Amino acid sequence: MPPASGVFVNPASQDVGGKLRRITTAAAIYERLHADIVSLRMPPGMPLQEKRIAEDFGVSRTPVREALLRLSEGGLVDIYPQSGTIVSRVPVSAIPEAVVVRKALEGTTVETAALNATAADITRLDAIIARQQADAATGNVSSFHEEDEAFHEAITQISGYPGIWGILKTVKVQIDRARRLTLPALGRMGNVVQEHMDIRDAIAAHDPIAARVAMIHHLSAVIPDVDELRSRYPDYFC
Repeated sequence: MPPASGVFVNPASQDVGGKLRRITTAAAIYERLHADIVSLRMPPGMPLQEKRIAEDFGVSRTPVREALLRLSEGGLVDIYPQSGTIVSRVPVSAIPEAVVVRKALEGTTVETAALNATAADITRLDAIIARQQADAATGNVSSFHEEDEAFHEAITQISGYPGIWGILKTVKVQIDRARRLTLPALGRMGNVVQEHMDIRDAIAAHDPIAARVAMIHHLSAVIPDVDELRSRYPDYFC
């Protein structure tokens, strides 16, 4: 089971007078909690204490409350008035629709990337894949996931539609949480690297049809087997 973490570093910026800017602080807390929840450093069902978070960041409870409300709107925490706040369990019902959206958007961006890609773009993809290969060899799951994100984001940028990545990050957040359990459980890192290489080769060949086929195959393969994961981690899903 992935470890939980209650340790925070205060990344909030300061204004000229040295006072914490509340909006910036709330955003910083949100980003940190969001990353910890998606990475499962804060697993589903973990209680979150406003007071503890505020102390760790060295701020009042107000920006903490704002961050938690934003996370609640994104389906990552459940807030129970007069009771407490916990990290949300992964809603199985949200995954199929997210898969459809991701295939539609990334199928389009990879096609366009295949038409637009320059030699420099291919070099960029090669560098990401090389880092993933190193991560797979050392079993560095956290870094592997970061490079996986970088690969898909790079494709949206190469396509000329970088804004799509922001949409995808919101759509696929529950998939990402479930997928964090698949690589250590199912040993898929080597397969993911090969699938990325197939996508890269199709883009380098300027073959949009092959690029779409490779991307759809990849996305179909990386979608977690929720039934298997739910049997392994019954408390993580709802």
